[in-house]
Amino acid sequence: MADIARIIEVVEPEAKALGFDLVRVRYYKGGEIGPISDHDDEHTLQIMAERPETGQLVIEDCAELSRRVSDALDALEEAGEVLIADAYRLEVSSPGIDRPLTRPKDYANWAGHEARINLTVPVEGNRKSLQGELVGLEGDVVTLEDKKSGRVSFPLSDIHSAKLVLTDRLIAATRPLDSSGADELLEEQED
Repeated sequence: MADIARIIEVVEPEAKALGFDLVRVRYYKGGEIGPISDHDDEHTLQIMAERPETGQLVIEDCAELSRRVSDALDALEEAGEVLIADAYRLEVSSPGIDRPLTRPKDYANWAGHEARINLTVPVEGNRKSLQGELVGLEGDVVTLEDKKSGRVSFPLSDIHSAKLVLTDRLIAATRPLDSSGADELLEEQED
């Protein structure tokens, strides 16, 4: 098992040095999520980060952060501190449009959008799975206008996982990346 808190201590300064905010660090067994794949026995270290001004990363950003994280983990291992004993894949990505909600500011920033939240402690008649419009965050309490239960509030600490739901409104609110130069990149790949 990997010490996620220690990995975050190593990864976060690397992300900040590049001007990125760390969104999530996860370590899990299995490769690609979905049907059985050739990677099911592998472990994956997933790092999600974003540029604060866009909420996204481009491929070059992912590659640069991946190199920095790999170098930092390798340097620690050479110094005798092994953070991950198993063989693993390093996956660096942008959080995407239907992003996970992992930080308190996510619940404030994405208020008004639909979210799916899974709780560790049930609310409103023994429900742990909620979906509806995110009302926001006050202190450490999240409020959601759940489709089945109406308005419910719960502490951040009771959230097991949360993510935005892909809707037309979310797509419209997401700032597109600058695509200038994309045609030249595609032409280079075709040659």
